Amino acid sequence: MEKKIVMEFEPKLVKAIFVERLNRFAAAVEIEGKIATAHVPSSGRLKELLVPGANVWIQPASGPKRKTAFTLEIVQAGNGTLVSIDTGTTNRLVKLALLNKAIRQFQHCSDVKPESVYRSSRLDFAIDCEGTRTWIEVKSVTLVRDGVALFPDAPTDRGRRHMAELEHIARSGEGACALFLIQRDDANRFAPNIDQDPAFASALASAARAGVRILAFSCKVTPNSIAANFGKDVPVEIPT
Repeated sequence: MEKKIVMEFEPKLVKAIFVERLNRFAAAVEIEGKIATAHVPSSGRLKELLVPGANVWIQPASGPKRKTAFTLEIVQAGNGTLVSIDTGTTNRLVKLALLNKAIRQFQHCSDVKPESVYRSSRLDFAIDCEGTRTWIEVKSVTLVRDGVALFPDAPTDRGRRHMAELEHIARSGEGACALFLIQRDDANRFAPNIDQDPAFASALASAARAGVRILAFSCKVTPNSIAANFGKDVPVEIPT
């Protein structure tokens, strides 16, 4: 049964062409024959996506603290799939899903608290599941190879620490979950990216053995909206 959470892009996105990544959080794009700078809302490498000449969709932005006039929201992958690269969108979708009880595994849970601190880490959500505190860390997935969604696309010490914290939570008797939201719709399974970050893959496997729930869901991205399907899990493959 499909349970989708849909977010529309507002203001509307504008189509452009990717030119080059200027630094970690900025890119040059071509729009209507002119070069503009767009904020890149992701710390991932995105090297399979952000290639010169790729179609992208950017969102006009304004505000006194803005250094760029646009935010790069969507990239068209080489196979034509549209991919959302905004990691903030991921958490907003999951928050809406939790509040609307769209995630089957958490449909009996309430008291959703974003950005909750556990020991020395800040995890994305803490919720109450029929008297049991459950902690959820959300990860945005943009890389897909041969139908397999892979995380991370670059080594992540922060991600490894989060998995260790979730493992500690599970071993202490509370609920813990690592939720991977795939911001595209061309993946048929999810796995940790062992070649890119074996330490994260090992931490994820250890967390799973300790009882941490590992979930993955996918999204349908269009130039107008992103729809996360929380009614159908993407199969997860964890190395033993």
